Amino acid sequence: KVGIVAGGGSGHEPFWLGYVGKGMLDAAVVGPIFSSPTPNQAYEATKAVDGGAGVLYILGNYSGDKMNFGMGAEMARADGTIVDIVQVTDDVASAPRDRINDRRGIAGNILVFKIAGAKAEEMAELEEVKAVAENVNANLRTMGIALSPCTIPAVRKPHFTLEEDEMELGMGIHGEPGIERTKLRPADEVTELLVAKIIKDLPFSKGDEAAVMVNGLGATPLIELLIVYRKLNHVLKDFGVKIFRSYIGNYCTSLEMAGCSITLLRLDEELKRFLDTPASAPYFTQR
Repeated sequence: KVGIVAGGGSGHEPFWLGYVGKGMLDAAVVGPIFSSPTPNQAYEATKAVDGGAGVLYILGNYSGDKMNFGMGAEMARADGTIVDIVQVTDDVASAPRDRINDRRGIAGNILVFKIAGAKAEEMAELEEVKAVAENVNANLRTMGIALSPCTIPAVRKPHFTLEEDEMELGMGIHGEPGIERTKLRPADEVTELLVAKIIKDLPFSKGDEAAVMVNGLGATPLIELLIVYRKLNHVLKDFGVKIFRSYIGNYCTSLEMAGCSITLLRLDEELKRFLDTPASAPYFTQR
C-alpha cells in the first residue's frame, strides 16, 4: 500500500496526530508549536511506512515544512524509497486566485487526508493516489475568522492583538494577518460573508454537491459552530449547492484562539465515493 505522511508544527490539535489510522494517514510528523519537524523526523516516518509502493507527503504549503520535508524526502529517496508530495492550498484569504500556488493549507487538509487515504486503501499506485489528492485540492476552498488571539507558551503573551469588539477576516492559523479587520458582526452575517468569498473563488455552480466543514479554532463552543452551520446550510440551499456530507467540530485549531473556518469541497462521483468510505482514526471515525 502507498504510505501517506503529513505533518507540521504542534498547536493545531487534533491536527496532525488525530488523523493517523485506517483510511487516513499512515504517519504524522510533528514539530514544536508552530514550527516544522526536522528532516530526520520526516525521514524516519517515511521509512517506517514504506511498504514498497512509495510514500506520499500531504503538506500545508508552509516554507519550513516544504524545506524540511523536502530534505527528508531526498534522504529517503537516496535509500531507494519513492516519495512524492502534494501541497494543500485551500486558504482563500492567503493569496489571490492568480497566485493560488502561494496559498496556505489549513482545515481543508483533513478532507485531502480522507480521500487520498481511501484511494490508498484500494491499493492504488502512488501516481493515482497523488492525482486524487490533487483533484481534492483543486476543488477545495477554506476561509476563516478570528475573534481572539492565541498565546504561544514560550512567549507567554498573545501572538497578536485583537480588541474585544474586533474580528479579523481571513487570519491564518499561526496568527498571520487576514484581509480585513472589522467590528464584530452577527454569526449569520459572518457566515454569509465567508461563503460568498469561497463560492466566488472556486467558483461553485447551481446543482453542485459539496462536502462542508465548520471548524473551530480552539476556543469556540460547539453551539456557536452549529449556529454557523445552520446559516451555511441555508445559504448553500439558496445558491443551489447540495450538502453531501458535513463535518462540524475542532479539526484544525490554533491553541486557544476563538473563531472558526468554513471549508467547501466541490464533489464529483469519484470524490463522493472516496469520501463515503469507512475511516478509523483517533479524531476522525466514519462508518
